[in-house]
Amino acid sequence: MYANNPEQEWDLEIKPHDSVFNLHLKDVWNYRDLLWLLVRRDFVSFYKQTILGPLWFFIQPIFTTVIYTFVFGNLAKIGTNGAPGPVFYMAGIVAWNYFSDCLTKTSTVFRDNAAIFGKVYFPRLIMPLSIVVSNLVKFAIQLVLFFIIIGYYMFKGANIQPNIYLLLFPIVILLMAILGLGLGLIVTAMTTKYRDLAFVVSFGIQLFMYATPVIYSLSTAIKNHHEIIAFNPMSGLIETFRYGFTGTGEFYPQAFFISVVASIILFFIGLVVFNRVEKNFVDTV
Repeated sequence: MYANNPEQEWDLEIKPHDSVFNLHLKDVWNYRDLLWLLVRRDFVSFYKQTILGPLWFFIQPIFTTVIYTFVFGNLAKIGTNGAPGPVFYMAGIVAWNYFSDCLTKTSTVFRDNAAIFGKVYFPRLIMPLSIVVSNLVKFAIQLVLFFIIIGYYMFKGANIQPNIYLLLFPIVILLMAILGLGLGLIVTAMTTKYRDLAFVVSFGIQLFMYATPVIYSLSTAIKNHHEIIAFNPMSGLIETFRYGFTGTGEFYPQAFFISVVASIILFFIGLVVFNRVEKNFVDTV
């Protein structure tokens, strides 16, 4: 009766299931305030009731860099293309941490928020997006630490020469974000039926790091494995990130192109799969 009243305005309109390709991005934009609220919650809860607080954002990459420098640089004698060990490893660690955090935390969105999703409506995509943005804050903090280390070694006269490929930095960060988000959305959609995938991701991401030029560069990879590693979507991104800031190594156009294409494709697949599963996931979680 009221639906035919032209003067009636609705805040929310409930419709039947529509196409899985309708991603409801307008709804996401309308709930942007909730997105920023969730980002703030994630950031604050990370160091709440801890002694060192935000310093933990610095402690993890510092200790990891020290260990990598000692084990892979001093003991294993893996080359760093002339860059100081701490600079080389910190570049890979900071970039990899952002991608891996986006992937691992997004991959459990349905499982971790099933109670909330079952009680109140909001665009489900808000939750994984908040994870990506909150991790971006952490990445920015660790990037400051990376700049400090670069500045120190440049002052010491090390061979560090930032170059024009720094202009690709925003694109590299965007691609790492959508790659981690896309893969995470695919995994979280599948974990609604196959809980084991959450365990596979937790240790699989650690193994995947060794197939990515984090502790080595593509130029030092074994020749027979060079092409295989280049097909890793993260390889081109980390090599570009490291080369742009340090000037050591080289830019690999083919690897970067693979990263761009794979990131976009996986991101789109992740959105479609997530959109399809979120309509009835409460029945299976």
